[in-house]
Amino acid sequence: MSDLQIRNLRPDEISIAVDWAAAEGWNPGLADAACFAIPDAHGFFIGEVDGEPVATVSCVNYGDRFAFLGFYIVRAGYRGAGFGLRIWSAAIAHAGARVIGLDGVVAQQDNYKKSGFVLAYANIRYGGTVTAPPSPPADVVALDKIPFAMVETDDATVFPAPRSAFLRTWIGAPGHVGRALLRDGRLAGWGVIRPCRTGRKIGPLVADDRSAADAIMQALLASAGNGEIVLDIPAMNRDGIAFADSLGLKPTFETARMYTGPIPLLRLDRVFGVTSFELG
Repeated sequence: MSDLQIRNLRPDEISIAVDWAAAEGWNPGLADAACFAIPDAHGFFIGEVDGEPVATVSCVNYGDRFAFLGFYIVRAGYRGAGFGLRIWSAAIAHAGARVIGLDGVVAQQDNYKKSGFVLAYANIRYGGTVTAPPSPPADVVALDKIPFAMVETDDATVFPAPRSAFLRTWIGAPGHVGRALLRDGRLAGWGVIRPCRTGRKIGPLVADDRSAADAIMQALLASAGNGEIVLDIPAMNRDGIAFADSLGLKPTFETARMYTGPIPLLRLDRVFGVTSFELG
């Protein structure tokens, strides 16, 4: 264990963690590494033995009250030596007194509980191949045409901390497409679709109701064309689950959303697509 050296990943090295996530079958987005570097330049860690990377983890601090943990990976051949616990501890320490959230594999829930995490709810990943509509709904517009302050205000109903810089980068990243729906001058729904190693992921997808979610989804699909999509939905959002079923998508796996402190009071009924299991 004394041979493990832990350091921060530079922003240009975050692709290492993303590539490892791809190897684990997590199918990250093509521009994820550049976007993930934005909220917290010191939030990504790597453990090395004799200069060889053997473990990664991230704990991204959003403001002074909330952090989100992800990319917890120890390479095969180095597991069971205590490296995972040491790099995990470094990430937890980086968060300080902040409440920490994570989306962990269900089988590891008991281990996370030992570190003070409490189960809040499950997120379910849905995937499948869809047929894009020939044209988007007429009342849906490009997300970057909406005043950004409206997006910030709406995001605050579904995410525990301000993340303005991240959202700006996420919306404008290469290959990312955002769409929005206004009703009576207010934002009723919005979402982003992005290209991944396989197919595309939609997230976030935030909407007042299933009808608004469907309008945004149809517009995003019209922009992307036919193909495979992935959508991550809080299990307690029954309209969201019914929405995924109506698209012919099938559940592929689920995660346990857990927190170290008070569970944030969020409008999960409006979350039809989680932004990212890695950064929340």
